[in-house]
Amino acid sequence: MDFSLLKKLIPGFIPVFIFIIVDEIWGTEAGLYTAVVFGTGEFIFYYLRNKRADFFIILDILLLVLLGVISIVLENKIFFKLKPALIESILVAIIAFSLWGPKNLILAMSKRYTGEIIFPAAAEKAIKTNLKIMLAITSVHILLILYSAEFMSDAEWAFISGGLFYIIFGIWFAAVFLLNFFRKRKYRNEEWFPVVDPDGKVTGAAPRSICHNGKSKLLHPVVHLHLLNSKGEIFLQKRSPAKDIQPDKWDTSTGGHVATGETVEDALKREVLEEIGLRNFNARFLGKYVWESEIEKELVFSFVCISDDIPHINSPEITDGRFWSETEIEKNLGKGVFTPNFEHEYRFLKEKTRILAEK
Repeated sequence: MDFSLLKKLIPGFIPVFIFIIVDEIWGTEAGLYTAVVFGTGEFIFYYLRNKRADFFIILDILLLVLLGVISIVLENKIFFKLKPALIESILVAIIAFSLWGPKNLILAMSKRYTGEIIFPAAAEKAIKTNLKIMLAITSVHILLILYSAEFMSDAEWAFISGGLFYIIFGIWFAAVFLLNFFRKRKYRNEEWFPVVDPDGKVTGAAPRSICHNGKSKLLHPVVHLHLLNSKGEIFLQKRSPAKDIQPDKWDTSTGGHVATGETVEDALKREVLEEIGLRNFNARFLGKYVWESEIEKELVFSFVCISDDIPHINSPEITDGRFWSETEIEKNLGKGVFTPNFEHEYRFLKEKTRILAEK
């Protein structure tokens, strides 16, 4: 959920409360001057701290001056009282455009905070759902402000336009927090994978069942090692019939998921030791690519190693393992003997090793 736009609007309400307090003691004009001075100080503080101007604070000061001057000239506070509704109407317009317009402005603006993070489809769907809730809540709040500005006392208007706003969204935030808390408890005993963008930058984490449910397609990193001997034969492992992905098929020498908080290199060493018992090996990085199957989407970091050390099958997830000649592999391609991932990577391996040999 992305509340960065909402967080940028919240400081704008502080000058409103200052105006109300000063207005009650010294009058409308004094309240306006004090609120503008405070808003200007808020803008300067933000600029010095972040080295950039803040559009929403500038907009708030301009609206404060415009509506305050109108209130003084016409001797009618109603125009000033409409300011929070006007600000929220702008927010509603931005949200509506983001939901149904040609470009999601909320996601675009959030890049100020997240950089170039690529949101998975499931995350974008969740963001849109929360934007719809925000749109509904804010629209109702605007109507309450309009009603209170015309028909209720200053104190009642002040509570509805300010305090009630925080209370409503506070309840919403608390509900979302509790929902996420109980969801995490549900998956606490499950293996978690880092979620990454196509460049391998970690953007979050998710439990195994979510990554492998065939719907989320959350991109998560895996490591593959192709073990070759001095004859050019490739060691392959046979996956257990109990595996949830491609059971009982021959696959890459070693392959496994990168754990949360683990580097690709450490994951490779761990997987190789766990699956084929090799401790000392020199692996060369071939490259990375995205592999998508019916149930998951992986960012594969592929390595190759040449060694005559004898692998020892250590994992219950592997039922067999042996070296295959190139000829033997070639004649079994496309016959359901190997995993689709291995067949894809076999061609990738041949091309990469040829290029490396020429260097």
